[in-house]
Amino acid sequence: MDSNTICAVSTAPGMGGIAVVRVSGQDAIPFTDAIFRSVRKGFTLSQASNQSLHYGDIVNTDGTILDSVLVSVFRNPHSFTGEDTTEISCHGSVFIQQQILRLLIDAGCRLAGPGEFTQRAFLNGKMDLSQAEAVADVIASTTAASHQLAMGQMRGGFSHELENLRLQLLKFVSLIELELDFSTEDVEFADREELFTLVGDIKSKITSLCESFSVGNAIKNGIPVAIVGQTNVGKSTLLNCLLNEEKAIVSDINGTTRDVIEDTFVYKGVLFRLIDTAGIRNTDDVVEKIGIERSFKKMDEASVVLLMVDATAPVTDSKKFVSDNIERIGDKSVALVINKIDAVSDAVLSEFSNMQLPANVHLIKISAKDRKNTDGLLELLHSLANLKHFSSEFVAVANMRHYEALQRALAAIARVDDGMNLSLPSDLLTRDIHDCIDALSEITGQISSQDVLNNIFSHFCIGK
Repeated sequence: MDSNTICAVSTAPGMGGIAVVRVSGQDAIPFTDAIFRSVRKGFTLSQASNQSLHYGDIVNTDGTILDSVLVSVFRNPHSFTGEDTTEISCHGSVFIQQQILRLLIDAGCRLAGPGEFTQRAFLNGKMDLSQAEAVADVIASTTAASHQLAMGQMRGGFSHELENLRLQLLKFVSLIELELDFSTEDVEFADREELFTLVGDIKSKITSLCESFSVGNAIKNGIPVAIVGQTNVGKSTLLNCLLNEEKAIVSDINGTTRDVIEDTFVYKGVLFRLIDTAGIRNTDDVVEKIGIERSFKKMDEASVVLLMVDATAPVTDSKKFVSDNIERIGDKSVALVINKIDAVSDAVLSEFSNMQLPANVHLIKISAKDRKNTDGLLELLHSLANLKHFSSEFVAVANMRHYEALQRALAAIARVDDGMNLSLPSDLLTRDIHDCIDALSEITGQISSQDVLNNIFSHFCIGK
């Protein structure tokens, strides 16, 4: 690991009330001391106790005062990076920030690279790799759910699950390998029945983690919701209503929306990605046909589909449209949205209520134009997001690198399961068990290449 002392502005770029300049490395305290003058006469930061705060001035090389600051001192290993660290809280002038960096560089520091503070925390054993990656997710979180998920991972919930699996596998593979050392004596150290149970349990847990990716990814990146329907049923009006802005053009002319329009909104701490699609109908217009093809594609990709029909249109036509498209949608969550209820009688609405619908299709009646029962639609959307089991203890995979490694671990443990059922030799079983252990270890960074580390931390902001 690079032993240079590094520095960077850790607060957001630009001007603000306060900015924080972070310094980390074996010379962090003397380098900061070189530019800091305490209000306490004769006091230097080298005398400071751990986790202490000191008021004074940053001084230029000619002795003039640049700014009045607070300096926090953290001595290794009791710091974020595990190294001696100082944090200079100065006024948020961009000029002041840059001058402090210049003074630190002149004192012997170098500018930190993207994510270098967090990378040092990982390399110094302050956190594993999955926790380090969660730091970036915490910073990027925009909703209560994504923040909660990232915080759980950063605090080690996911790592704890993986470590338990890894240790159980290590225990058994060591016993099997011990058997191989005494192969001529025909002894058995690993209870095969217990190993069968363990493999089944681990296979189940890894499968559960893999399946949680759909939930974790939705929480992190937003739950995709496609608004699908025939032309002029009010899809764009509903989009504008849910977003509380005039995002899409609304017109009585059929085929106004010819391309996909997307935007996000947050409801009860959950991010939804709303997708307004082109109206589905038979048309000879080449551009509109392309838009309709994209509508079907977005419907296939969405986690939740809002299938809209116009309550003022002939009920038999609407029912046929619903029947045709529910079959295409399959078993994903669907809200059958009957729109324009303000313009029809209760008798017409009752015909929709009597429809026979699959269990995954939920009927709701609204008026997007008048915002009637749109609160009810939001509640339905939240329930269809299927996050009811999400809690502070819930462990979900939200990182594609983790998901891919878990898939490899699952394939390896499945081979172990198959091999035991076929009574394969122990040496073949150990190879697959090691493959599973290695895949799990890649997630936490117990096995990692420098290229992987460089790629992960290059996506961090400078100063973190």
